[in-house]
Amino acid sequence: MSHSASSQEHIASAALGQGVGYGIVLGLGGAFALGMILVTSILRRYNRELQTSEMFNTAGRTVKSGLVASAVVSSWTWAATLLQSTGVCYRYGVSGPFWYASGATVQILLFATLAIELKRRAPNAHTYLEIIKARYGTFAHMVFLVFGLATNILVSLMLIVGGSATVNALTGMHTIAAIYLLPIGVIAYTLVGGLKATILTDWIHTFILLIIIIVFALTAYASHDVLGSPSAVYDLLVQAAARHPVDGNKDGSYLTMRSREGAIFFVINIVGNFGTVFLDNGYYNKAIASSPVHALPGYILGGLCWFAIPWLTATTMGLTALSLENTPWFPTYPDRMSDAEVSAGLVLPYAAVALLGKGGAVATLLIVFMAVTSATSSQLIAVSTICTYDLYRTYFNPTASGRRLIYMSHVVVVGYGIFIATFSVGLWYAGISMGYLYLMMGVIISSAVLPAALALIWAGQNKWAASLSPILGLACALIAWLVTAKKECGDLGVACTGSNNPMLAGNVAALLSPLVLIPIFTAIFGIDKYDWKSMMDIRKGDDHDLADAAGLDIEEIPGGHSETRVEFEEEQKKLQRAGKISKSTTVVMTLAFLVLWPMPMYGSGYIFSKPFFTGWVSVGIIWIFCSFIGVGLFPVFEGRRTLVRTVKSIYLDLAGKSHPKTIHARVADEQKSPGDATPTEKSDPKESVGAA
Repeated sequence: MSHSASSQEHIASAALGQGVGYGIVLGLGGAFALGMILVTSILRRYNRELQTSEMFNTAGRTVKSGLVASAVVSSWTWAATLLQSTGVCYRYGVSGPFWYASGATVQILLFATLAIELKRRAPNAHTYLEIIKARYGTFAHMVFLVFGLATNILVSLMLIVGGSATVNALTGMHTIAAIYLLPIGVIAYTLVGGLKATILTDWIHTFILLIIIIVFALTAYASHDVLGSPSAVYDLLVQAAARHPVDGNKDGSYLTMRSREGAIFFVINIVGNFGTVFLDNGYYNKAIASSPVHALPGYILGGLCWFAIPWLTATTMGLTALSLENTPWFPTYPDRMSDAEVSAGLVLPYAAVALLGKGGAVATLLIVFMAVTSATSSQLIAVSTICTYDLYRTYFNPTASGRRLIYMSHVVVVGYGIFIATFSVGLWYAGISMGYLYLMMGVIISSAVLPAALALIWAGQNKWAASLSPILGLACALIAWLVTAKKECGDLGVACTGSNNPMLAGNVAALLSPLVLIPIFTAIFGIDKYDWKSMMDIRKGDDHDLADAAGLDIEEIPGGHSETRVEFEEEQKKLQRAGKISKSTTVVMTLAFLVLWPMPMYGSGYIFSKPFFTGWVSVGIIWIFCSFIGVGLFPVFEGRRTLVRTVKSIYLDLAGKSHPKTIHARVADEQKSPGDATPTEKSDPKESVGAA
């Protein structure tokens, strides 16, 4: 297969040059790594944040809702979020971005309930697989270990494959060089700062990403010479539909929600994304890292703020591509984009070049770099916690010290980064694109979604239902996928197996087969009567060796504090209340996004009028500004006291007026305010929950 030969030719006129590619990939990656080293040393000096195994893998379980929300947004903004959503807009018109955004927001909203249950039932867990082991034993643990790691590998591959294709298209930098160089900076800052560094860089990435999306939207709909208003874009889309009517869309229009292929994509999208949220340990990491009362607002705020990112980015850039593709500014002019280019995720970079010239290419490179690196760091931590706690500590060294656990985490972060880059090279040679992986992931992993969720919310699921339904579900999914492909077009090549109908059959079979299998195994082996107690026995890492070596009391270190019985009971009450709120809120929001908003427009086959299209776009722009406030500005407001105190401490230290020891002594004398992200005052470890 010719690897984007045509795309190389087309983009040559607008290429930024390889120097820019290497500059952004290595320069920005290095800058983030150095920035995180500096932040980590400041936190260690002024906030006593020692890099223990708990701190590395759970961020001390003290992260507040604003940062949780920005971390969720950042982890869920993959290369695919920007590139795939813009591609479906180019293919199906205005319905594509909405189906992409709504079909991937509901999982985050529904996951809020699981996040609460996890905090409530297993307060010391590091991964959701530890919960499976505590409840069902070794066989089930091994099954979910395979599905969990398969999820992380598929997501990581999509990130690197999609990101490197875009870097190659915009700069001419060799794809294999991009594949190996993209993860380097991420590995560096993840090694230094662990999950805390990941969450802090997530916020920076989200902040920059939202500003660039706002610039794209305002340029297309307010200031561009040819576009410049929703009205002008509308007229150009009517002309585009006359030139290239969309097969399966009402009257061939790009301006309708009635799209047959768009609706098929919607189902595939929903199914696949259940797998990548409910089985990706990265999302459980965020829940575990959050302070107990902040998990629910963090996930709901994150889900709502995330919706606008693919919806507005794709509505802006996909429609820009359709509007400008017959003008000399478009890189493929006078041809349309090929199917391979759309699947490789090149609609967004091409549209950005047509809209803003070289500035658009740089902006695209930046947002794709941000999306790839922040989501990759989440994957690195997800895999390192699984390998450290679920493999190493569970089966090889149950009494591992904090230092040993940190060492293992570091080894896995580096090893996994190299493994993913090498795997991506293989896929590149095989001609498998990000679009193909995106559609296929649900087939591979979604049969484990329902059993994994029920492990946390239903006491009746027995261990055989939990263990066997994912395996049999995967078999059903593969059969449905490949048989449909063979019947549709007679072969099992990449083009045929990657088309919509086979993918639809495989995805639906994967997600829904456990609905049949779990009741069968429940009938055969009986309903379990689980009491939830064994999940409470999951223990934290023992970091006394690291605290003693640093000359610190373990209780004074974020993440080292042992809860008293009173604190634990108070926390449980708050989590129970949050659980009730989350169930009702998430159900209402899910219905709104999947049924109440889109279905009347789909059913009626309404073709947007010019005023309606203007309103549609305006809502998207208002929403993205709200997202910017929610995950860009709110985390700063929420952590303002800690920020002010840290800046003041740095000034006093540099001016020679105070040393960190006196600063810590003064802070200890004052009652720490609830606005801080550090633990509460020292408690008597004898009364700790562990001792009780």
